[in-house]
Amino acid sequence: MEDVDDEAEAPVELLRPWGNAVRTAGGYIGNGVGRSARIKEREVADITEYETDQITKANASGRRPVVFVHGLWLLPMSWDRWRELFEDAGYTTLAPGWPDDPNTVDEANAHPEVMAHKTVGQVADHFEAVIRRLDARPAVIGHSFGGLLAQILAGRGVSDATVALDPAPFRGVLPLPISSLRSAAPVLGNPANHHRAVPLTYEQFRYSFANAVTEGEAQELYHLFAVPGSGVPLFQAATANLNPWTEAKVNSKNLERGPLLIMDGELDHTVPWSIASAAYTKQKRNKNVTEIVKVPDRGHSLTIDHGWREVAQIALEFVGRFVKP
Repeated sequence: MEDVDDEAEAPVELLRPWGNAVRTAGGYIGNGVGRSARIKEREVADITEYETDQITKANASGRRPVVFVHGLWLLPMSWDRWRELFEDAGYTTLAPGWPDDPNTVDEANAHPEVMAHKTVGQVADHFEAVIRRLDARPAVIGHSFGGLLAQILAGRGVSDATVALDPAPFRGVLPLPISSLRSAAPVLGNPANHHRAVPLTYEQFRYSFANAVTEGEAQELYHLFAVPGSGVPLFQAATANLNPWTEAKVNSKNLERGPLLIMDGELDHTVPWSIASAAYTKQKRNKNVTEIVKVPDRGHSLTIDHGWREVAQIALEFVGRFVKP
């Protein structure tokens, strides 16, 4: 993501400055962010009515917000149980979608084309646009590619505490485990998938997401949650270490990054421990609190399967140390 943006300037009344941000004609700049914090007109326009309603409710609540970021092959509804848990603990929550996300699994599977062509940078900008309409800087929790996006957002200085679960790799994270390559093969195996939204077959979902649960639960998770995913982010992550201009890049040195927890399932095929550990090694150079937790006997489905509450409780306790309800 370039540090300088020459596109149309955003209406400043839609932005929320935090920390030592400075108001300019083009928006708010500062907070130690590695790029300008200007929100482009098109990003604000992309915010849906559903997301606007969540923003309005969060600002009216007077509570500290927590923003949930889903990854590939899932929708915002995958966070519903997490949101309830955090709201019961005193927070207000938001689960924005990626641009053009359908409302339901059935709609997504019927019209996969609307989910194609979404890049890491485009999605990160969309979530930043949502966050900057909040009255308070939120905690951010993301899973898989959402875990990468959560770290990107933290690196932009728009999160007071961040939890990255099974996070996709960013530039500088070098391990390429065989299980990760196999998990990504349904997309990376065909260059034409760069321009498509690609669904997982049940067998592919079973290997990449649901390898640590029973066959019956894996079937249930597949039918309840699985949707096609944009091919672009996987190609971006796969080439990040070859492309200095990649969007799959995290500003891990930003002093405004805030506390960060990386969590990874011990049995995760998609993001094995070596990837999470390498991300932690990059992130721990930051002066802010940086921690990592290995969750025993869990796979990539740890946010949606039967053990979700145990994982969510760890995240809640971490967020609660730094962002009080």
